[in-house]
Amino acid sequence: IEGTLSRSQYLCITIPPLIMSFSVPSDVAGGLYFLDGKRVSGEGEKTFPVYEPRSGTVVAQCPLASPSTVDAAVRAASAAHSEWGCKTELERAQVLHAAARLIRDNLEEIARAEVRCNGKPIYEARVDIASSADTLDYFAGIAPAVLQGDSMDLPGGPLTRFAYTRREPLGVVGCIGAWNYPFQTCMWKIAPALAAGNAVVYKPSPFAPASPVLLGEILTAAGLPAGVYQVVQGEGETGQALCEHPLIRKLSFTGSVATGQKVQQACASKNIKPVTLELGGKSALVIFADSEVKSTVAAAMLANFLNQGQVCTNATRVFVQRGILEEFTNELVKEANEKLVVGDPLNDNTRVGANINEGHLNRILGYVESAKKEGGTVLRGGVRVHPEGVENGFYLEPAVITGLNDDSTAVREEIFGACCLILPFDTEEEVVRRVNNTSFGLAAGVFSKNLARCHRIAAQLEAGTVFCNSYNDTEVNVPFGGYKNSGHGRENCPDTLKAYTQIKAVYVNVQDSLEHCF
Repeated sequence: IEGTLSRSQYLCITIPPLIMSFSVPSDVAGGLYFLDGKRVSGEGEKTFPVYEPRSGTVVAQCPLASPSTVDAAVRAASAAHSEWGCKTELERAQVLHAAARLIRDNLEEIARAEVRCNGKPIYEARVDIASSADTLDYFAGIAPAVLQGDSMDLPGGPLTRFAYTRREPLGVVGCIGAWNYPFQTCMWKIAPALAAGNAVVYKPSPFAPASPVLLGEILTAAGLPAGVYQVVQGEGETGQALCEHPLIRKLSFTGSVATGQKVQQACASKNIKPVTLELGGKSALVIFADSEVKSTVAAAMLANFLNQGQVCTNATRVFVQRGILEEFTNELVKEANEKLVVGDPLNDNTRVGANINEGHLNRILGYVESAKKEGGTVLRGGVRVHPEGVENGFYLEPAVITGLNDDSTAVREEIFGACCLILPFDTEEEVVRRVNNTSFGLAAGVFSKNLARCHRIAAQLEAGTVFCNSYNDTEVNVPFGGYKNSGHGRENCPDTLKAYTQIKAVYVNVQDSLEHCF
């Protein structure tokens, strides 16, 4: 064997081509479809304007994919899947690891492109892009072990009968992403899907369409076969066509509860397919009087002001035990005034960037006004600002508000903006009841030096993630998802990888003859 075959041939592993050279294009908003391994302009279709949040200017006209365009993209992905799905987990892992290396090699340029797409500060974008590379490495690394089948002896003994299982790709999966983390939410979906051997048709949010196209170029440079990853752009009609397509075998969606309901209905309208929904939240941070105040203030700022408050796990409801209420409130306002520098998100000293668009900014301002009308006091922020050099961007001075009750509009509804609502409480039993009094259940946090209390409360909170003495931690090997109206299914973790496969059971009779019972 050694005289005729290389080791790689002997092991039946096809080594992918060497990594092609890759650089981030200067115009990341040019050609916003990604089909059959390359950018496509989508000429002849209706378009919508794409805004750069930091400057408020229109930077591109993005095509709206018609149902026929979606159909062509799905069918091309289905054809490409036959090659990708037949590769071993190790072969697929080599491509995904190569893509992760390309991301790290071009991290700064990709992060700057993400800022232009989304408006978040550059220091946050760098973390998001690095984490995305980790996600590729993680799923590429665990796939060979997690996707193995089982073998079972059957009555009669292994010499006569046994069974085994195979984990097989679903085929083509559809993914609809969010605008608050354009690159990262795309990666959370496509990394496990590709590692499991599926092809993917991805529809970004129309508010942040560019990053997933850039990711397609990276994957292609790393050796992903053309057509395995497709990007189509659009709004409701495009999303509906993707959900209803008979060749789509699974759909993963991140977005609002209202749209998530429509997605689930559409996915059951023409055929039956599994759906993962990562939806909104109205999370809470509970701070007990025995906590160290400086740490709780840092947690409250992480829970409210990252990414301009445009984070689904954000804890806009900050419940503070009365014994430290005044001290906490004063310290939070002081820290916010000192640390929350609003400005051009491409500047390293900026800590609060631009909101995604004018409409969303006005929506947040509307919640501030409703809080005032319902008896709230705005201790700082809550107004639009115009930083030097980017005066026309969509900027908000983060707000800290007190004086509201649990029935107030801002306390009940998801704001999805930088508005921290401080709510006093007295007892443990009371605060658990109030935290759970919502239709959402994505995340919650508890601060106390009494770890027994933290564990006790964590067990009672109706949330998919509970942070004890921290907030907004995210690791790729830890499940992420919600309870109640915050969705179902999980992202990250081994269970996510398994969810992109289907199990086949195979019965084997090794005897020469088969007896029957008739």
